[in-house]
Amino acid sequence: MGSSCESNNNRIPVIEFQNNDLIPIGSHIWHKVKDQVYLALENYGCFEASFDAIPSELKSATLSGIEQLFNLPLETKLKNTSKQPYHGYIGQHPMMPLYESMGFDDANILERVETIAHQFWPQGNPSFCKNIQSLSEKLSELDKIIRRMALESLGLNKYIDEHMESTNYLLRVMKYAAPQTNHSQLGLSAHTDKNIVTILCGNQVNGLQVQTKDGEWIEVNPEPDHFVVIIGDPLLAWTNGRLHSPKHRVMMTGNDARYSAALFSVPKAGYVIKAPEELVDEEHPMLFKPYDHVEFMKFYYSEVGQRAEYSLKNYCGIDAV
Repeated sequence: MGSSCESNNNRIPVIEFQNNDLIPIGSHIWHKVKDQVYLALENYGCFEASFDAIPSELKSATLSGIEQLFNLPLETKLKNTSKQPYHGYIGQHPMMPLYESMGFDDANILERVETIAHQFWPQGNPSFCKNIQSLSEKLSELDKIIRRMALESLGLNKYIDEHMESTNYLLRVMKYAAPQTNHSQLGLSAHTDKNIVTILCGNQVNGLQVQTKDGEWIEVNPEPDHFVVIIGDPLLAWTNGRLHSPKHRVMMTGNDARYSAALFSVPKAGYVIKAPEELVDEEHPMLFKPYDHVEFMKFYYSEVGQRAEYSLKNYCGIDAV
C-alpha cells in the first residue's frame, strides 16, 4: 500500500505511515514519506499521522483507562509527583480550571509504568499498565521514524544515532472537563512545546488548535485512528530554524470531556542542544546559543520565563539582550 499527503489552508497536512511499506529504510516509499514529513515540519511544524502499527483497540482501551484514572479522588491523583517540572500532576489551576494532567516517565518501560500506577492502584492494574506501555512503545517507534526522516532530509545522517540516544520518553495523560456551554472556554493556553517531538492521540472530543506561520488558528480534528505530531522548541533550535515549532492551544465547548495522551521525546539531563555546523552559514547564522534543556526548563518555570512571550529566545537567542 502506498502513502499520501494532503493539506489545505484550513487543515494541517495528513501523512500515511504504512509500517510494512517503510521497510527497509531508504526504500522508495521511505523517501516519499520523508519528503512529506520534512515539508510538513518546515511549513506547519505539525501534521496528522495515520500509523497502522497501532491497533484502534489499543488506543480505545488506553483512553478508557485514562478516563478511569481521572475519576479517582483528587488526593489519589496528587500522589503523582516528580522532581522534574511538568512531569507530575497538574490541575486545579484558576486560569485553566478545565485542565488536569499526569505524567509517566519512561512510559515505554513496563516496570516504570507499574511503579507509577501503584500510587493510584496499590492492588495493581495490569491492563492499564500494559496498555500505557504498549501505546508508548509504538508511539516511540513513530517518533524515531519522524526524527530520522527529518535528519536525513537535512543531510545529517551522521548525527542520527547521537540524536536518538539523547532523549527519554514522557507520556502525559490529560483531561479537559466539559465546559457545559457552547461558548469557547480555555482548556490549555497557547504555547510551543519544550520537548523534541510530541505525538498526541485523543477521544473524539475536539478542541486542539494550531497557529500557522501567518497567525491563523486552525482547528485540528483528526480522524479517529490518526495521531497529531507537533515538534517543539529544541528541534527548532537544533535545526537552526529550518523546522517550525508552532504555537497550539485547546479551546473547549459542549458537554463532553476531552481525554488525550501525548508522548514527549525529552532531552536527557546534561545534553547540550546545539545546531550542527552544517546548518550554520552566512545565509543561516546561528539563532540560539547552545543550551542545556534542564537548565532552560528551570528558566521557563521561573517568574521571568513565564512572562516571556518566547521563552527560548529570551533564554538563549543570539539577539537576546
